Amino acid sequence: MSNKGLDALGYIEREGSPGRIPQAFRPVVVTARDRVLDVFGARLHSAYLYGSVPRGTARVGRSDLDLLLALREEVTDADRTDARSLDEALDKEFSQIDGAGTLLVDRTQVLSELERHDLGWFVACLCTPLLGEDLAEDLPRYRPDSLLARETNGDLALFLPRWRERIAGAGDSEEARRPLVRFMSRHLVRTGFTLVMPRWNGWTSDLTEMAEVFGAYYPERAAQLREAAGLGYEPKGDSAVLRSYVDDLGPWLAEEYARVHGIKKPRPQ
Repeated sequence: MSNKGLDALGYIEREGSPGRIPQAFRPVVVTARDRVLDVFGARLHSAYLYGSVPRGTARVGRSDLDLLLALREEVTDADRTDARSLDEALDKEFSQIDGAGTLLVDRTQVLSELERHDLGWFVACLCTPLLGEDLAEDLPRYRPDSLLARETNGDLALFLPRWRERIAGAGDSEEARRPLVRFMSRHLVRTGFTLVMPRWNGWTSDLTEMAEVFGAYYPERAAQLREAAGLGYEPKGDSAVLRSYVDDLGPWLAEEYARVHGIKKPRPQ
């Protein structure tokens, strides 16, 4: 990309828009919007799309539908149950998507100082408004700097023990491991990219481009991240890949990230 995802002043441009939603996915989005209102009603402050659907890169039958809902009050267990039911119903009804995922947050959380350069940035730059008042209006503009790098992905070391538990608890089949490969591949590629993002001075959500940008600064690890980017799009449930993530690439990346950018501010448990 010629402008590296930045505007003329060097701020990260918001990606995605309703006009980029592929025709095949528009019925899914319309249904999701209506059901979100039905389920959450007046408790909903705003709703957003993110991921490949609003970016216009979704593939029929291969891509999932990603929603973020900001509630007016603190999220409850009942809200989470409702969101899971919504996701399951959408996935069952529409063959265009390979799953649906709804992220629940509350308005105060998004606008908090603690989340200013993580969840706040995510809403302001990576989410496309679907319903309600856009929280981005109350958030700052963002540059691809070290502070943003630290607060978005400077916690990989905390995830690795949980990843090992998830791998150990997954069924011993290619099908059971495939979602883990997809999720962890994407997480590692994004972390690798944000490690070098301030030096590159730009933003992209394309996994392939992320891996290429990373490889220019860490050529000795370029092949690993390039492979992870491919598995992020076309996952294979390979146990050797998962082991390499938690025993080699992940620990190295966490250590290098802490050295370069520091560690993300602790969040409440």
